[in-house]
Amino acid sequence: MMGATLEAKVRDFFMSGFIADAHCDTLLDLAQNKRRFMEKSSTGHLDFPRMEEGRVALQFFAAFIGSEYKPERALKRTLQLIDVFYKEVLANDKEIVLGTSYRQIKRAIQKKQQKVALLTIEGGEALAGDLHVLHVLYRLGVRGIGLTWNERNDIADGVWESTSGGGLTNFGRRVVREMNKLGMIVDLAHIAEKGFWDTMQVSEKPVMVSHANCRKVHDHPRNLSDEQIKALADAGGVIGLTLAPDFIGKERDLDSFLAHVDHVAGLVGTKCIAIGSDYDGIEETPAGLEDVTKMPNLVIALFKRGYTLEEVKNIMGQNLLDYLAKIL
Repeated sequence: MMGATLEAKVRDFFMSGFIADAHCDTLLDLAQNKRRFMEKSSTGHLDFPRMEEGRVALQFFAAFIGSEYKPERALKRTLQLIDVFYKEVLANDKEIVLGTSYRQIKRAIQKKQQKVALLTIEGGEALAGDLHVLHVLYRLGVRGIGLTWNERNDIADGVWESTSGGGLTNFGRRVVREMNKLGMIVDLAHIAEKGFWDTMQVSEKPVMVSHANCRKVHDHPRNLSDEQIKALADAGGVIGLTLAPDFIGKERDLDSFLAHVDHVAGLVGTKCIAIGSDYDGIEETPAGLEDVTKMPNLVIALFKRGYTLEEVKNIMGQNLLDYLAKIL
């Protein structure tokens, strides 16, 4: 049972705040016909009925390009996943809408009548080395691209290639600048550290890291150093702290995840913290956050941790929306 004060805080949060998630891989399950998005499932982590139950107002959907499709079939696979997104996720536009601009997204969240789906791509191989493709993907509704997954591509090196010291290529620099002009999110979740710093220099707009944690808390190649977190915050970007167990720590539990929240908050404050669950892209989850229906447990845990109503609102959704105001 929640205490009266805690219950009031949670009630106040859901009256004035909202939950947003910067990363899920649900499109992969939908593409394999494992389940339907508008039907509640007992498998996977996220579908529309469970989004409603978890009170998630804004969800980023990543079109993840598996290594088996790269490089020759990467664009074709991207288009297949975008088609799945439109047929499954946006099957009922009375319930969920495509987010393409900050004003439209903000309005939908405020009205609380529809969920918002924002379409992203995980892997710059989707561009097939051609900026014309970037423009077409934008017209198809894509509003964010993870420049790399873990491998090397013609934009930059991913984290698996960190020892090479490779950063942004000349083409990669053109991609970042063009994404800035179009109004697209530059996502550095999987990029090697040299590419991170190159992008921070090249990008005229804040970037984001959609799903990663803190290297100081748990030393994993995909987690960010304190220097990266400070640079991200100073530039007005956000980090989507992730539920991926490998990035959390040895215990892989809710308290261990919250240690990453505490670390960022202590380092740069709470204004750059978001949530990037990686639901449907991970096999295990921390206890108490087994799927999207459990997102309110994170709200409760943050209040118990001593965070204020304003801080919880920022972490759970407002920071991500404020970031979109700078980009879209």
